[in-house]
Amino acid sequence: MGRYLGLVNGRMDTELEDALLGQLRTTEEGAELAASMVDGTVGRGEARARMRKIEHRGDTHRGAFVERLSSSLVTPIDREDLFRLSRSIDDVLDTLRDFVRESHLYKLSDQERLAPMLAEVQAGVAALEAAATMLVEKPSKAAESALEARKAGGAIRRLYQYEMARVLEGEMTTDVMKERELVRRLEMVGVHITDAADAIMDGAMKRWH
Repeated sequence: MGRYLGLVNGRMDTELEDALLGQLRTTEEGAELAASMVDGTVGRGEARARMRKIEHRGDTHRGAFVERLSSSLVTPIDREDLFRLSRSIDDVLDTLRDFVRESHLYKLSDQERLAPMLAEVQAGVAALEAAATMLVEKPSKAAESALEARKAGGAIRRLYQYEMARVLEGEMTTDVMKERELVRRLEMVGVHITDAADAIMDGAMKRWH
């Protein structure tokens, strides 16, 4: 009976929801770890080892989501939008993994200037999670939270532009080149957050109307 009512009300399959929220929470953990590495709370080597485990858990949630999506009889928003959302979340975590790995390899002496970008990454992922929890019951509220995630993605892009302008004004040293690559990696995280937000907004607006 509960499954039947879920179909009628357009509720998300519990296992599907668990897998999606698992992806988001794991990605939040990855963003927090990257921020802790940048501020020196966690060493680069430790961060890289921990990120490998986080990314593996994210892949597990992603696999469970894709498998469940293929067999779900009903979804709260279009399957295509849900798939886009899950894929973009996976891209966020994968790019954060690359950022942490490159930071460990480059051994840049000072990474504190990257902290504002990572603060926006954390805000964006948190907004995505808030939106995902409201997809069924409050699609208009989900769209509002997705818009907040999109704003965070835009803030990351602007910070990237400011940092690139500063970097290009100075002498092109080895450290400057390393910083440029790390800044670019975080800019890509912002792009993926924006993509995830767009998937939620598209799906929520279709359901709302």
